[in-house]
Amino acid sequence: METWKSGITEDLERVLFSEQEIQSKVEELGAEIRRDYDGRRVLMVGILNGCFPFMADLVRGVNTQLEVDFMSVSSYGGETQSSGVVRILKDLNENIAGRHVLLVEDIIDTGLTARYLLDNLQTRHPASVEVCSLLDKREARTEEVPIKYVGFECPDEFVVGYGLDYNGLYRNLPFIGILKPEAINRP
Repeated sequence: METWKSGITEDLERVLFSEQEIQSKVEELGAEIRRDYDGRRVLMVGILNGCFPFMADLVRGVNTQLEVDFMSVSSYGGETQSSGVVRILKDLNENIAGRHVLLVEDIIDTGLTARYLLDNLQTRHPASVEVCSLLDKREARTEEVPIKYVGFECPDEFVVGYGLDYNGLYRNLPFIGILKPEAINRP
């Protein structure tokens, strides 16, 4: 955090996962995905906006035939907890029938969004659908979601950085930190 001298790091309680820890974990996940999909063409579906740094690093680490597509969904608005209502804001460009799909998420907490997406994608008749999430906030889970590839177990704290945001801010941090309560409650 020392290299980030801007005021945004003052809003953090502490760094949870460093830039180096994240990059190492992304390399591990990329190697595991490459092994599992060897000989098969995978369609990686990133869930915007939070997945973009993770997905960019992950696709470079997979190093096999793959395609990418994106979906954008909303269940938070400007809040720190899911509203419970999932809306698709941007759907896939690709037909996934008969395809091997890997859903890429920045974080799975309640599981509500991921469960909705898995159910939705299954109706499109893919060959397979698996989930890769950088963070797994199991303590917050209300819906069971099978996550095949997990980067880190995440405590039940509000985290930001490396794509994760609060009201659109903090996505550009190269690490993941815990946001101070006073930063959340600030107008």
